[in-house]
Amino acid sequence: MPKRRQLRGFDLKQIDGYECLIGVDEAGRGALAGPVSAGAVLVTRTFLESNWVAINARRINDSKQLTATDRDTLWLDFEALMAEQQIHVNYGMADVAEIEQFNILGATKLAMRRALEGIYPPSAFEQRVEPDLFSPAEEVDSFQPQVSARILVDGLRLKHFPYPHDNVVRGDSRSLCIAMASVVAKVSRDREMIKLDHEFPGYGFAHHKGYGTDEHREAILALGRCRFHRATFLRKLMAGRVDPGQMDFLK
Repeated sequence: MPKRRQLRGFDLKQIDGYECLIGVDEAGRGALAGPVSAGAVLVTRTFLESNWVAINARRINDSKQLTATDRDTLWLDFEALMAEQQIHVNYGMADVAEIEQFNILGATKLAMRRALEGIYPPSAFEQRVEPDLFSPAEEVDSFQPQVSARILVDGLRLKHFPYPHDNVVRGDSRSLCIAMASVVAKVSRDREMIKLDHEFPGYGFAHHKGYGTDEHREAILALGRCRFHRATFLRKLMAGRVDPGQMDFLK
């Protein structure tokens, strides 16, 4: 059985005891320009056991392992599944100013929070005590049970994050919903970089998507940085002391 087909099996184990899983992943964290984006994808056991997943799970993987055409086709599939209410998909971004203000980790968490907020607000995950017979009537009327959803985030555990979550190291190659989220994050960010390419021609944003390729570094040194470059990421490069081996290359 191809390795990618095991993604569904992983999620079927993780969803035990919950009504749904929400996979979260980011894209653009190591780029020299543009926003950092995050995708969030909610799946249910019914979806994981559906014919669509049985047939198409092999097409889904860590977004970096897929071609641009594969990712765009999956994006269209996700939109159709959303319309049929089989899954729920959202993405969020943090711009360059927020990356400079909060650092890349803080901005990544901000993008992830925005992606999740489009599915459930943080308050939906707050621990609530069910009222008893002696509770005031207004408390009984306002009681809402905690949402039965488990959040799986790719990578290390996030500190000071408003959503309870479990981290999955290399989750985009282990979990179906995280792999789906990685596609959402990648496609949404790539489309933003293509827009920037029209606004700032000469840097090659549409090609390298803001990552530190040779083409991009040479363009920065020739043209200077634009307002969508991450200033703190370019200090060594602009000073002419950059070691190419330490740059974050496009994968």
